[in-house]
Amino acid sequence: MSIETAERQDTAPVAPEQPMLEVKDLLVRYGRGRKAAAAPAAVDGVSFSIRPGETVGLVGESGSGKSTIGKAILGLQKSAGGTISYQGKDITYAGAAERRALGGELRAVFQDPNSSLNPRQSIGASLAEPLRIRGVTAAVAREKAEAMLERVGLPREAVDRYPSQFSGGQRQRIAVARALICEPKLVVCDEAVSALDLSTQAQVLNLLADLRDELGLSYLFIAHDISVVQFLAQRVVVLYRGQVMESGPAAAVTESPKHPFTQALVAASPVPRPAEQAERRMLRESLGVRTAAAVAGSPGGCPFSQRCPLATELCASQRPALRRVGAADVACHYA
Repeated sequence: MSIETAERQDTAPVAPEQPMLEVKDLLVRYGRGRKAAAAPAAVDGVSFSIRPGETVGLVGESGSGKSTIGKAILGLQKSAGGTISYQGKDITYAGAAERRALGGELRAVFQDPNSSLNPRQSIGASLAEPLRIRGVTAAVAREKAEAMLERVGLPREAVDRYPSQFSGGQRQRIAVARALICEPKLVVCDEAVSALDLSTQAQVLNLLADLRDELGLSYLFIAHDISVVQFLAQRVVVLYRGQVMESGPAAAVTESPKHPFTQALVAASPVPRPAEQAERRMLRESLGVRTAAAVAGSPGGCPFSQRCPLATELCASQRPALRRVGAADVACHYA
């Protein structure tokens, strides 16, 4: 090999890493037939991607469509348009057999751990169930269940106990263990810590971060509290009424938000220090953002225009496209 050839190989462009998950222009409507066609979109043109080993936070108020996106990715909610690709393969309209095959690679941790734990089954039986479905023997499944419980900070002998014998934080650890028992590559965490007290929240968040780094997991982390998302996510997508308002690196979006809605969301995030909480309350009031209960949904244009202090006639009539402002992409005419 000549020196010139070696130099050309060293300077050759490196192919970009394929996303673990890619969502493009996702559209979801609830209802069936004509009712669905006439209903406002629960998710309207949402796009984002998740790289291997990365956590993307999906944050917004109640009703913003974040859980609907998680359900669409998991195949629990039909999409009306757009595409969902997993490792380069389109799974938007995957059938039951294909979804079963993906069941070990795409897993979920929900807000209520009881939704994934049968109160009449022992913890060992609940953890072993997805393995047994895939043909793993009972002995091997039990050993894997014990090892996974140990990995999430619980004793191996917990396999013979029942959900009612554990605290809320312990049950959520068990739910995490059940999600990871099949060695998935992508985990959808839908409000996984919102029902826990602050100290338990911190423990579970640290556990999720450690497991991500140890196992190379990718997370879609869904939450309404932007400070929780800030702790775990490398990138953040902010939703309002089914549309992306702002997206970008977690530090840029949470520490220097550009969209008025993101600014209000950050100001509304609770903190344990009373003085700082008072400052945030004053900031929130100074922003001039109207409460969600005070306005109706906008029929066109920017969905936030009825609450936004910067809104003009343009905002009410024309939906703003995402544009780069600093390090983030912002859907605002005046950001």
